[in-house]
Amino acid sequence: MQSRQSRRSFLATLSSAGAAGLIGASHSSAQEAPPETTTIRMAAKSGSTCVAPQYIAKELLLQEGFTDIRYMMSDAGPKQAKAIASGEIDLTLHFSSPLLIPIDAGERITIIAGVHVGCFELFGNERIRTVADLKGKAVGVQDLGASPHVFISTMAAHVGLNPAKDINWVTSPSVPPMQLFAEGKIDAFLGFPPEPQALRARKIGRVVVNSSVDRPWSQYYCCMLAGNRDFIRKHPIATKRVLRAILKATDFCVNDPVGAARRLVDGGYTTEYEYALQTMKEVPYNKWREYDPEDSIRFWALRLREAGMIKSSPNKLIAEATDWRFLNELKQELKG
Repeated sequence: MQSRQSRRSFLATLSSAGAAGLIGASHSSAQEAPPETTTIRMAAKSGSTCVAPQYIAKELLLQEGFTDIRYMMSDAGPKQAKAIASGEIDLTLHFSSPLLIPIDAGERITIIAGVHVGCFELFGNERIRTVADLKGKAVGVQDLGASPHVFISTMAAHVGLNPAKDINWVTSPSVPPMQLFAEGKIDAFLGFPPEPQALRARKIGRVVVNSSVDRPWSQYYCCMLAGNRDFIRKHPIATKRVLRAILKATDFCVNDPVGAARRLVDGGYTTEYEYALQTMKEVPYNKWREYDPEDSIRFWALRLREAGMIKSSPNKLIAEATDWRFLNELKQELKG
């Protein structure tokens, strides 16, 4: 457990790290009514570092009036989406494109903000130079429908491939696809931090697509904050307070990557400090004020329709499953 001194140091860093508006934000939250509930449940995945703002936000959530903050261990795929829809998880960072599939199927999930872009990287062997080169190749994923499968399918469809027919999917729920790739048993796989950092350190494979810098992927959110639709409707003050804490923590990742990486290690979310620090420096956490989350929904919805993975139009998904009012208010409050 973090000491009181450590908490004070963290909150002081938030106020002095240069993240504009943070001191004013504390004043604004104090003027609001208290949250309708003091319990908040979010997802956690062992070893996952790109969702750092969600973990770093814990002290900020305490400051926002939450006394029972629970991180529920969960994968980042369909099971997590089911947990959000059922109300087992209240609000959580989740991958943007995979979120739209259960929403299209009628699950009660609402997206309220984009948080960051650029966390995934497509790795290939010497036979893979472009996404189009995936045709006929063995591509590893833990399971069909998992987030890497969804992202690769959208990328493949974008260049004219039929992901269901043109790619030889190798599913491996027990052996990590990264291990299969390192052993030369598959041609390509999609990695999330800290996997890309580990492969680069070991000089294994080549980066075919880096969503931090390669267009069009770098222009759209890979991770968005979503929640149970009923929770958001019943607890608007709590929802806004959670989002405020996560956005302030996102600013902290930008302004103090060293401190953010240390907190991930100290909190037990990863054991690899150097990889965590690379992630904090490489992932563009500074885009939440700049990018329009609605553009991301449109982009990913069109890519998913191209891949045959959803039927709904972008406008339908936006109308039925997004609520930007909290983000719009906080963009004014936390001006950069």
